[in-house]
Amino acid sequence: METAHWKIHKFGGSSLADAGCFRRVAAIVSSRTTRPLGIVVSAMRGTTDALLALIDSAQRGETEHEQSLAPLRDRYHEAATELLSADRREAVMAAWQKDADDLGDLLRAIALVRSADSRSRDVAAGYGEIWSARLLAAFLAQESPERRVDWLDARRALTVHQTELGPSVLWDRSRQRLADALPEPTPDVLVITGFIAEDEQGLQTTLGRNGSDYSAAIFAVLLEADELTIWTDVDGVMSGDPNRVPEARVIETMSYNEAMELAYFGARVIHPQTMGPAVANNIPILIRNTFAPERPGTRVVTVPGRDDEDKIKGITAIDGVALVNVEGAGMIGVPGTADRVFGALREAEVSVILISQASSEHSICFAVPELLADTARRVVADAFAEELASGQIQKVDVTPACSILAVVGDGMSGTPGIAGRFLNTLGRAGINVSAIAQGSSERNISAVVRREDATRALRAVHSGFYLSAKTISIGIIGPGMVGSTLLAQIAEQAGRLRDQFNLDLRIRAIATSSKMLLAEHRLDLQDWQSALVADGQETNLDRLADHIHADHLPHSVLIDCTASDRVAARYGEWLRRGIHVVTPNKKAFSGDYAYYREMQEAARDGSAHYFYETTVGAALPVIQALRDLRETGDRIDRVEGIFSGTLAYLFNTFDGSRPFSEIVADARANGYTEPDPRDDLSGMDVARKVIILAREMGDSLDVSQLAIRSLVPEALQSGSVDDFLRELPAYDDEMYRLLEDARNDGKVLRYVGRLERGGPASVDLVKLDRDHPFANINLTDNVVQFVSERYSANPLVIQGPGAGPAVTAAGIFADLLRLTAYVGGEE
Repeated sequence: METAHWKIHKFGGSSLADAGCFRRVAAIVSSRTTRPLGIVVSAMRGTTDALLALIDSAQRGETEHEQSLAPLRDRYHEAATELLSADRREAVMAAWQKDADDLGDLLRAIALVRSADSRSRDVAAGYGEIWSARLLAAFLAQESPERRVDWLDARRALTVHQTELGPSVLWDRSRQRLADALPEPTPDVLVITGFIAEDEQGLQTTLGRNGSDYSAAIFAVLLEADELTIWTDVDGVMSGDPNRVPEARVIETMSYNEAMELAYFGARVIHPQTMGPAVANNIPILIRNTFAPERPGTRVVTVPGRDDEDKIKGITAIDGVALVNVEGAGMIGVPGTADRVFGALREAEVSVILISQASSEHSICFAVPELLADTARRVVADAFAEELASGQIQKVDVTPACSILAVVGDGMSGTPGIAGRFLNTLGRAGINVSAIAQGSSERNISAVVRREDATRALRAVHSGFYLSAKTISIGIIGPGMVGSTLLAQIAEQAGRLRDQFNLDLRIRAIATSSKMLLAEHRLDLQDWQSALVADGQETNLDRLADHIHADHLPHSVLIDCTASDRVAARYGEWLRRGIHVVTPNKKAFSGDYAYYREMQEAARDGSAHYFYETTVGAALPVIQALRDLRETGDRIDRVEGIFSGTLAYLFNTFDGSRPFSEIVADARANGYTEPDPRDDLSGMDVARKVIILAREMGDSLDVSQLAIRSLVPEALQSGSVDDFLRELPAYDDEMYRLLEDARNDGKVLRYVGRLERGGPASVDLVKLDRDHPFANINLTDNVVQFVSERYSANPLVIQGPGAGPAVTAAGIFADLLRLTAYVGGEE
């Protein structure tokens, strides 16, 4: 028997659904240059279910078997007509009719007694594979007359013994029977029926509903094949369920152990039982797509080659799980408690999916299929009825609606930090873990989470281990000058960030005060303005937040580019929901102190973060520098500076050659001011920044405690912006007198905010010496000076552009990237 170079290919029901599929399979077989080939086939899609339905109808006493078989005959005849010449078709259909007559006799017998044993069901269910093998062999022989093609009824070769754990192959007997059954000479292509076999008594049986894959692995061993390819309707084993993790990718190479772990935990491309014979005989398994044969698929081998970064191969989840917890002080140190728990479950035929026990032995929790949760609770409660009554066991309770998330990879073994990274990633996505389990092999780490969190958990962990891009769902509120500039910057950098840093910044919402534009996947940033006009809907911040905080995306952030109190008032609510916030809006951080504290608590409750570096110095790291000084133990004595790029521009430019009002109008047109310049000229913008810095220092400073000098004439404090700009020239003379007064003293005018440790805080227009650090700055620069215990004789100075859409947008962008690093555990 020639066996040295057999290669086995298995095609499932979806690969043999109709005549077109048969042609596709034939093309794949014909493209294989090596010989001999073993082609194991399933029934045409839906055929096995239809055959078992006939058994069920016969059990009910229904006798119209000819009519019941008609749909199967018509479908088969249609495929044979499309594929075969007249003479070949006639022979194939004659064989089919003989099988149909035998099946009809079986159905009549069942209908007579209204009962069908497992043997009868096996006989009926096995016809589908016979019909597929016969039709495919005939078509291959017709299309490739130069090749010797034959087909083998597996019942002539494969003998199994049925056990409680399923069919067990009688290898020696099967090898002998196969040697007797193989045609001579060895065919180039041998089509083999999957699923069916014989038992020791020579009676037909099956290998179960995943039996065709199992048959392929068995025949790979019996024929001493050097490779087994399973053709299906997916590209291979995926790193995650593509229905829940769209970014899931095909795993190119993996070990048998990794494949079995993923299969046990719901990756249904390959059944664990299938791999048993291949694993035992070191036969590589390839998983490939019948409908895309050009793709390489997944190769499953004993020890795959992998680089050092490839620690995790896949992430999967099992839904429909309940967590049962047995808790009580009476369990501590008592031998046999676990045996009683799981013995009771075994007697009730409840399968346990996951087990976790605290080292204190105070509790044991385990996961079971949700449909069996009440049974599990009842049998365990019955087993410990006496202990429950006496109080030694406090409770046996059930947490329904759970999912088990599992990360799998041989590379996890012996690698420190994998479990920490797994749990940390879940925590950063705001997902609570109810139980965890890890085997000593360290190949699988499993966690129980709420079912409603499962998809977000899958995507968070998938991106957290770099199996896909780290995806951030983003909504931008206020696409004005700063917001639109930010959108342009993100659009320009998105490709680079994805290619170099595996980061997917997904803009899914843009909102003005009146209209918002939402996208299920992502918005086109090249033409969002037109889309907002054409397709925008009325702005609803509740709906916008719901849309951004989608269950299928692990991380969400709202970027508020407005100066709105109304939007800022929503931060606490968003943070508590787990939505991160990035903003240059100072209102929330400088307003009511109680709300400021509420935001901090909300962020802790929601495991969310807020970034607001741009509230003080645009893109300058003012807040970060203050935090670094404070957190490293420095004592900050004084902070002072020019905190407004607008006011820096105004007083750097105001030299008496142009009216002050004209400079204000130009600054607003260039985006250097707030939308209402009075927010700058009133000193409130600087005051808010001083308050923010004070609170970063741990002070509960409020605006009422600041001495603020406003540059807005009292008569112009109310009214529209346009009215203000129109009437401001009437006050130019007053500003000119202040300028001349400073010049006469040899000084310059600068608008400065000051904050003393334990002392006063002020915002004022002051006269400074011409050699003062604040006197010689660029047009829109902010400059901040920190005087501390470490920086006393030579204060720490931070200086740079503090106004303008591009600078502010860049600062917001930097905060967004800082957030992405944080949620990815990279800080």
